[in-house]
Amino acid sequence: MAGTDKSQLGKGIGENLVGPAIILIDPQLGENIGMTARAMLNCGLTDLRLVRPRDGWPSKTAINAAAGADSVLEQAHLFDTTSEAIANLNLVFAATARQRAMTKWLVTPQQAAKEISKLGANSCGVLFGSEAKGLNNDDVALSDSILMVPLNPGFSSLNLSQAVLILAYECYKLKNSRAPLEFVMQDSRPANKIEMLGLFEHLERALDQSGFFHVREKRNIMVRNLRNLLQRSSPSEQEVRTLRGVISNLTNWNQRKDYD
Repeated sequence: MAGTDKSQLGKGIGENLVGPAIILIDPQLGENIGMTARAMLNCGLTDLRLVRPRDGWPSKTAINAAAGADSVLEQAHLFDTTSEAIANLNLVFAATARQRAMTKWLVTPQQAAKEISKLGANSCGVLFGSEAKGLNNDDVALSDSILMVPLNPGFSSLNLSQAVLILAYECYKLKNSRAPLEFVMQDSRPANKIEMLGLFEHLERALDQSGFFHVREKRNIMVRNLRNLLQRSSPSEQEVRTLRGVISNLTNWNQRKDYD
């Protein structure tokens, strides 16, 4: 496919792409990827990111199902992990219809569109899981909020492209009804996902070294809880650097104490 260079997978996300980024994790069918691209372009979105598509990439079935939205597919970026796919984003939503055993802000597509408009669409993204299983809890833990479409509780199942279209349309309506609000922050910009991931890993390494995760069976859920707590605080880039400085200082102090 023109415009697809496998040597550049996951690198150099173009500034010309229009967000929010639509991030499909473990998509199974090329048809669904193509229909998602069609729904995106209907609403002027072009930033499509694919994490481990089951049937490989590029996909002829995706092209056929896109019904002319080839430009979205040609610019699509591939990633091995969710963390890599969201690394340059500041705000991430996880689209899911299932209740999760974690504390997260819950927003509708309309509310999400307002947050995206306020922060800037190109710095935001939405995670969508596989057709069969949806998002796993580790992916949801990387998000700032859960995106849930309020539908008939007796039958709320959506096709992947339907779910994308609902969110994309809310963003399109807001963008074309009034100018987006400017996000104002004193002295420092909001932390992006690569900075948040660095904070998570730094904290988790320190807690591993201190023996905090002594019950290994509980480590994964404790890590998710800590990540959710930090995500909800929406720290600035400067605040993330301060927190990492605190962790480093405490780690070094404990090491010095051990030598005394």
